[in-house]
Amino acid sequence: MAQMFCTFHVGDLFLGIEVERIQEVLRDSVVTPVPKAPSAVRGLINLRGQIVTAVDLRTRFGLPSGDTDGDSTILVLDGAEELLSLVVDRVGDVVEVDEDRFEEPPDTLKSDSRRLIRGAYKLEHYLLLVLDVDHAFNLEAGRKRTGAA
Repeated sequence: MAQMFCTFHVGDLFLGIEVERIQEVLRDSVVTPVPKAPSAVRGLINLRGQIVTAVDLRTRFGLPSGDTDGDSTILVLDGAEELLSLVVDRVGDVVEVDEDRFEEPPDTLKSDSRRLIRGAYKLEHYLLLVLDVDHAFNLEAGRKRTGAA
C-alpha cells in the first residue's frame, strides 16, 4: 500500500509529513516573536484571524538558525484541537512511497534529532525522514533539556 508525503527541507535533512496532515503552505508570512517563549517557538502567525504558534524545526533539530527574513516557509498542520505550524527552509514535492520500504530512523542521526523522526523511506536519490509531528510540538521536553524557564 502506498502513502503520500509532503516533503520539505530543514538544513541538509529531507523530511516528510503525511499529506492529509497539511492544511496549507505559507510563504512570506509575518511571524511575531513571543518574549520568554521556548527557543523552538519562532513566534505567532495570524492566519485569517486565528493565532497559530510557529515552531522552528531548525531549532528543534539543533541546527544553526537560518535566514529569518521571510525566506522560510510555514507548513500549517491541522492538529486535533488547534492549528499548528512548522517553520521549514523550503517545501519540496508530494511523493508517494510504498509502506514496505519503511525503516527505523538511521543510526547516523544524533539522539536528540532521532527522537523527532518516526522512521525513513529509501527513495531512489534520497532518504526521506518521516517527522514525528507530535514530538516536534512537545516543547516541554526541549525546555527541560535546555534548562529554559
